[in-house]
Amino acid sequence: MKYKIGWFSTGRDKAAQDLLETVYKHIQGGKLQGMEISFVFSNRAPGEDKKSDKFFELVKRFKIPLITFPWREFETALRKEDIKKWRRLYDEEIIKRISKFKVNLIMLAGYMLIVGEKMCEEYPLVNLHPAVPGGPQGTWQEVIWKLIKNKDKETGAMIHLVTPDLDAGPPLTYCSFSLREKKFRLLWTKMEEKLKKKSLKEIQKEEGEEEPLFREIRKEELAREFPLIIYTLEALSMGAIDLEKRPFIKPLCLNKKIRCDNEAG
Repeated sequence: MKYKIGWFSTGRDKAAQDLLETVYKHIQGGKLQGMEISFVFSNRAPGEDKKSDKFFELVKRFKIPLITFPWREFETALRKEDIKKWRRLYDEEIIKRISKFKVNLIMLAGYMLIVGEKMCEEYPLVNLHPAVPGGPQGTWQEVIWKLIKNKDKETGAMIHLVTPDLDAGPPLTYCSFSLREKKFRLLWTKMEEKLKKKSLKEIQKEEGEEEPLFREIRKEELAREFPLIIYTLEALSMGAIDLEKRPFIKPLCLNKKIRCDNEAG
């Protein structure tokens, strides 16, 4: 029996494309045997953004059913008046569009919209988040700037069960890495020197994602996020992680497997 997943992504950047491509190729290559991506859903419409259009082209090339439902055009007045009610109605519209696929799981991978209670009640959803359990919340950009601001010593990525509370669902799997390894030391020193002359907000505004420490943290995160998704989906499809069991006893740490993969690669 196929383990069917729905794939939710805004498709806003190359990372969204790479994540989908990685999982698709592992399914086709037999690494995720018995699994299929039944559909891809995006909260953007074709023509809305060039980057998401590239993502849509990839979905079509893989011959995966694509469902789009732009959130910006849906009940705009209600969204301003009552966001909870708007989110429930938006979720109901999504459910109408995806219900025929009968999936086992929905994977959020770069889906830049908060999922409401209705969706969480209807489906088991899991989300990739670029931080370890208990780490910073927010987008991957926000997470990295918080790591730098707090001078954190460790970060990583996790996959957690989705709840209506942002990035607060119980973690299923995670991996971590040190921010104090040799490759980071000089970058931290240079950041400290910059902070003597400018605020972090000024550095963020002037350099953005090209700031060397920021860029290196993101690079190390991405090297782990892809295998983290693969191993988590594999564990779900084989029953090693049972989403019916609540509360979860302990998230799986996948540092050893992912370290071996990175060293082999």
